[in-house]
Amino acid sequence: MSIDVILRGTWTPIDEAVFTGLLGNSVASTYRSYDKALQNSWINFEDLLFLSRKGDIPYVLFFAPLPVVDTQIQMKTERLLSGLSKTTFSVNSRNQVHLGDIELIVKDLLRKQTLLKTHDKTLKQNKIIGLLSKPGPTIEDDANKLMHALGLAHNAIRSARKKEDALDLLISRLESNQVLVSRSVQHFMPQRLIGVKFSGLTIRDSKVPYIFLAGGDHGDYQEPTGRMIFTLALMSVLVARRVFAPVTYDASSPGSEVGREYDIVGAMLMPQDALQDVPLETLDEVKAAADEFKVTPSALTVRAQRLSMIGPDTAATHLNELQREFGQRPKSQARQPKAVNAVRKYNGREFSRRMLDVLDTGGISKREFCRVVCLRHIRPSQINDLREALR
Repeated sequence: MSIDVILRGTWTPIDEAVFTGLLGNSVASTYRSYDKALQNSWINFEDLLFLSRKGDIPYVLFFAPLPVVDTQIQMKTERLLSGLSKTTFSVNSRNQVHLGDIELIVKDLLRKQTLLKTHDKTLKQNKIIGLLSKPGPTIEDDANKLMHALGLAHNAIRSARKKEDALDLLISRLESNQVLVSRSVQHFMPQRLIGVKFSGLTIRDSKVPYIFLAGGDHGDYQEPTGRMIFTLALMSVLVARRVFAPVTYDASSPGSEVGREYDIVGAMLMPQDALQDVPLETLDEVKAAADEFKVTPSALTVRAQRLSMIGPDTAATHLNELQREFGQRPKSQARQPKAVNAVRKYNGREFSRRMLDVLDTGGISKREFCRVVCLRHIRPSQINDLREALR
């Protein structure tokens, strides 16, 4: 089977297996011109160039023999998977993440790690990675060990004025320990996340591991900021456990197979001794406690059930009502952020700050900074605006 490439009236056949092999596992396969080419068995050269750019694939590979292409695909996959495992880390979730769904984001974050290590000689070996490789005597011991290493007191998150402040605090403590945090910003990442339900991913590096927090609807009816705090804490535990993988989890399921990592997060954010005297029988009491502990009411309900503070029937009633209430919320339209704020959010503050230091010491030019650090989303004249956004 072949697909004809049309250029100025000339039809040049390429192997359909080459076409699908190169594009089928990349973001390019989400575009209509990919499906049309398979349906019609032909494609205009301009459309092929478009797909090759979206898939970050040299277009000459489409005209190479299949064995050569298979070798290139295998090499590319091995490079990508050097930063994360082949399987999805999943907790109470049936969702799986396919490499093509996140390929360009993984490649970009791996490139950012390499860029930073090339230019910043102040980086040290990361002390969070592997901190919990060997399980401690209890869940609480592991939680305390990680919190201490991050320089984060148990009551620090609860003392934050609102959940957004608690999230910023957790990010700052991770980044102070060279764990970089990137957050999803549609149209400012190298790849669109369309219909992908996953929580994020952790990417391996001995000095600057990356955590990527996915945005959007996860399908578990939870308000975004509280869910993101739990997600970030979970992924910090995974880094400490040397687990580097895409992450999916259903934060509203009290199932027994949630695993040690999930319970460590519960002990970090909702310590048993702090929950002991908190009333949790009514849903209003659960919501008030969730606001105090800066988590979602669903996460607090699951934690309380796992600690036998409420029974399974009460928990199920709470979770069902929370799902119903969430489904009735008016959907807000996300605003397009300013470019400098979007770049700061996707890159993470620490990566952006350190690369600005590289710029200031002459390690890279302003144009190169805008190209490799900011993916051309800002111009050299906006670099000072980015500085201000980082303060």
